[in-house]
This record gives sequence, structure tokens and C-alpha cells, in this order.
Amino acid sequence: MSARSKARRRAVEVLYEMDLRQQTAQQALESLASRMQAEVNEYTEQIVRGTAAHAEQIDETVSTYAQGWTLDRMPAVDRAILRVGTWEILWGDVPDAVALAEAVQLANDLSTDESGRYINGVLARVQSVKPRITLGE
Repeated sequence: MSARSKARRRAVEVLYEMDLRQQTAQQALESLASRMQAEVNEYTEQIVRGTAAHAEQIDETVSTYAQGWTLDRMPAVDRAILRVGTWEILWGDVPDAVALAEAVQLANDLSTDESGRYINGVLARVQSVKPRITLGE
């Protein structure tokens, strides 16, 4: 697993914790650093802080393209993966195809059998409307 893949996975874990414990990005990152007894990977921190900074737009975007599911009804891990994938597609510095493939892999590793396909579909729709979303900034 590449360093960036590990950083993404950690970011999903941090966002999951933030969601369940109603924490800020800072609190969750400090909790992770404490558990690891080490510095948090720079890319993990970038994803977590970026996702937190754009949380409202990310959740609105995911809600718009998540057919059949509201954010509240989704498994918390799927929400975290979709938030990371959406942030990477809209504001990250990786190719969209990489962000999408990594999100699907995370879903396959961490969530239900159906989650990978579902997350792929949602993020593919986000990717297809990316020009309209990012032009509005």
C-alpha cells in the first residue's frame, strides 16, 4: 500500500471518528496523534482539514448525487469515504481517476459488499459535474 493510500485510509478513520464523536478536525487529529504517539502524516492532515473546510459543500454535493440515500442513512464509514473522495476530486492534487479508484478500494476494504459500487457511482457523478461545481468558487 502506498504512502498516499495509507494517508487516505487514516483520513477516513479520522473523519469517521469526527462524525461519531461530533469532534472538530483539530480534536480528531490530536486524538490520532496521541494514539499513534507520532506526527500525523501531512497528506492525512491535508485531507482532514480540507474536508472540514469544505464540509458544507461536500455534504450538499454528496446528498445531491447519492440517489436513494440521505447522508444520515448511510453507514458512517461510507460517508467518510465519500467525503474524502469528493474532496480529492474537487480540491485535491491527484487525478480524478485515482481519487475514485482509491475510494472504491477503501469501500471494498472497510465497508459492505455493495459499498464499492455505490461509492463509485456517486463519485463518478461528482466527477462528471466537477466543472460546474468548481466554477462556482
